[in-house]
Amino acid sequence: MSAATTRSRTPDRLCAEAVDLARSAAEEAAAPGVVGEHAGVVSEGDRVVTHFFECKELAYRGWRWAVTVARASRAKVVTLDEVVLLPGPDALLAPEWVPWSERLRPGDMGPGDLLPTDADDLRLEPGYTGVDEPGPNAPVSDEMAELVDAEDAEVTGGTPANLPMAPSRGSIAAIADELGLRRARVLSRYGLHLAADRWEEAFGPKTPMAQAAPATCATCAFLIPIGGSLGQAFGICANEFSPADGHVVSLTYGCGGHSEAAVMPKPLRPAQPVVDETRVDPFPLRPSPDSGSVPATTDEDSAELGHS
Repeated sequence: MSAATTRSRTPDRLCAEAVDLARSAAEEAAAPGVVGEHAGVVSEGDRVVTHFFECKELAYRGWRWAVTVARASRAKVVTLDEVVLLPGPDALLAPEWVPWSERLRPGDMGPGDLLPTDADDLRLEPGYTGVDEPGPNAPVSDEMAELVDAEDAEVTGGTPANLPMAPSRGSIAAIADELGLRRARVLSRYGLHLAADRWEEAFGPKTPMAQAAPATCATCAFLIPIGGSLGQAFGICANEFSPADGHVVSLTYGCGGHSEAAVMPKPLRPAQPVVDETRVDPFPLRPSPDSGSVPATTDEDSAELGHS
């Protein structure tokens, strides 16, 4: 261990004794009556010491005023370095900041709220590609555009005199807009898997309702099929009495509102006990003389107690 390291861990005597200088600096930076008792001193390096004072601000519970003082080599005058308010070991701190995209939860959006999506959102992918690259034989291809420019003409469905407006060169985006097919982005495979996992957890076969159901939604008449690849595993419940009414449910989900629950076979019950009424079991009205625990005698006076 070097001598410099040893000296840095031991507070400088003159700097450590400059408590009044540190307090006056803290009171000048803070409001009157805010600086509390001296809470210790820490060596920051050679001839550099930080004094701590308690903070009496109600909003800064556990915080401390930190005043750093220093002196030059071989100098006897201590000077002020800086004054800051720092949190202590038991300070009341604000929770760590979390981006809004991570704080948002399902159901947080209200009327008028906007939820923008990032350009690189993994749940989405481009709905079409090659907007400015039509096929080579298309009327709007680059080859046809060069030919039109050379002949000073436009590729239209009629003569320019019969058109309501000046013709313009088309594009795939314009055609998609006209046909109502244009979507800049569509759901990606990753987005489909996220949605499927979310729906499976809410209305899937592992829920308590599905475990107690008489049958699955795949055989229920209230299930509305959906198209696409998700239709192979999900549908929409249309039973107003079901807890999943209006929700996307797994085909393996089920509830007590199954359309065929009333006509399903009832579980088997054990048979009633059979009583044989054709056989008679003899039952004596009086007990036999020799059925007691004490032998019978003719003299009642000499008979032992407990004779039955």
